[in-house]
Amino acid sequence: MSPTTTPYAGASAKALAAHYDLPVDFYALWLDPSLTYSCALWDADADDLTSAQQRKIDYLVAEARAARADQVLDIGCGWGGTLSRLINHHHTQHATGLNLSPQQATWAQALKLPGVTVRNENWLDHQPTHTYDAIISIGAFEHFARPGMTPAAKHDAYRGFFTRCRQWLRPGGRLALQTITWGNRLPTGAHKIKNTFIGDSVFRESELPFPGEIDSAYSGLFRLVTTRQDGDHYYRTCQEWRRRLQDHAEEAARLVGSDTVERYDRYLDLSARLFNRRWTHLYRLTLEAVA
Repeated sequence: MSPTTTPYAGASAKALAAHYDLPVDFYALWLDPSLTYSCALWDADADDLTSAQQRKIDYLVAEARAARADQVLDIGCGWGGTLSRLINHHHTQHATGLNLSPQQATWAQALKLPGVTVRNENWLDHQPTHTYDAIISIGAFEHFARPGMTPAAKHDAYRGFFTRCRQWLRPGGRLALQTITWGNRLPTGAHKIKNTFIGDSVFRESELPFPGEIDSAYSGLFRLVTTRQDGDHYYRTCQEWRRRLQDHAEEAARLVGSDTVERYDRYLDLSARLFNRRWTHLYRLTLEAVA
């Protein structure tokens, strides 16, 4: 992998590793067994985290029309939960996962899923030798811009992502995208709450998009098929993650230290409140490549 020199590269691999490359055993204490680290899709009050995460993956797979597809790309594949579900449940023939976290990429590679290639690679550097039938990207778009970027630079960053996805997809292929966004009615100064703590201490070098920035960036490249605003689902997901972390606080402290556990507890609490107040949203978009 050759590092990208594109000026709108988003969060660096070093910044992402500071968060995602903590011991897997730590995340396993409070995530579901698939280690899916993104908003679930809840069904009923009695629903459990494992079922809700599977439902989310299944929803995005269906929206992308990735089941039984020949070639699927997962941008930001995490520890491989979606790749595993594609191969083992949806009978996808071949899937490629991209991930900037060395630890996550190594973990996903160790799953040895048939027909799966996992690359520790920036999407900007990806050069496929074939077209994809579908692309899925869950919780990666939030890292494609940095704080302090001008609106024009953010547009160029997002436009570059959608341009590449369009080039990689076969005609009529779909992109299923899940991302956190800022709320449209964000109070003055509210973004500083996120940027001064979550931005500095949790997700460094990362900036959220506004919904309109996404819409503008894919215009002319994709048509919108479906959209969901599921901030309530992320509120519940963060609450559940925090409850599970608190239940395993002593073991978590032995793995990463009490300061890190306290930081994650604060971050999950703040994130839940941001979604509950509608200052942040969770968007699930289905986009179809235009001819």
